[in-house]
Amino acid sequence: MTEIHVRDLRTADPADAAAYAAVRRASVPAMLATAASVAYTCAHAHPDARYRALVAEADGEVVGTAQVGLAHDSPEPGQGYLNVYVHPERTGLGAGSLLVRTAEEFLAHEGATALYTWVLDTPRNRAFAARRGYRASRTARFLRLDLARAALPPLAGPPPGVELRTAADFRDDPRPLFALDAETAADEPSDVPAEFDDYAYWLTETWHHPLLDHELTTVAVVDGEPAAFTLAHTDGDGRYASGMTGTARAHRGRGLAKLAKNASLHRAREAGCTEAFTGNDTENGPMVAINRWFGYEVFDTEVRHVRTVG
Repeated sequence: MTEIHVRDLRTADPADAAAYAAVRRASVPAMLATAASVAYTCAHAHPDARYRALVAEADGEVVGTAQVGLAHDSPEPGQGYLNVYVHPERTGLGAGSLLVRTAEEFLAHEGATALYTWVLDTPRNRAFAARRGYRASRTARFLRLDLARAALPPLAGPPPGVELRTAADFRDDPRPLFALDAETAADEPSDVPAEFDDYAYWLTETWHHPLLDHELTTVAVVDGEPAAFTLAHTDGDGRYASGMTGTARAHRGRGLAKLAKNASLHRAREAGCTEAFTGNDTENGPMVAINRWFGYEVFDTEVRHVRTVG
């Protein structure tokens, strides 16, 4: 009989972080994960998030993972999250159930009153969540673009008064990008609203994150101020992912986000990236339209689930 054991990730062990990342890549290929990014997230999590990275072992082999914590940047207290993934070749052993139970007990102890989780949209996964008292909420899609073969839209020059820059151009003072990221994130559809007001932590969580590619992150600048951007993540293995794409409210409707993303994708292909991934809330119509224009195709779907505690 296979013995399942759940423990915290050993962040000082590169092999453990690599095993964690491998399970994440196998479970959700559209979400970039490397040993370095896994270890960095654990080491730099906000103290108020009470973040834990859990692993499930089957006879000593890492077969499942969980990201667990509190939504510290939400104005609504008590919002907990647990995102559990089991290697698709190692399901049915009880690893997912033990990870969920461990995560729920921890979050309840930390005062969470609502638990949110993303569940891959399959009958098996939906039933797994329903049996544990979770109800389905919004949906989101992972999209994929074959950068090696896709016919990207032709590059177009920026309109008068608009300049395209990279994040590298803001290395001396990235605060304007923080302000733009905060404004666009506030308008994203979400069950748990977020407020970005901690610049120092944004530097740690976003700007210095090992997956962030400063050369491919592209910013449309109007009158010297960032007006739209697309945040680019790369994993060093030919995979590119859009971390966030958005436009300041005062400049929406001008096609600036599309302009920035197109430039970033072209440069990503020139840099050797062969796959591009992005994610869309199904209610975010403008970004759905932009990604359809680029030729992205639906790769996978996740469903947000929630359970009230107590």
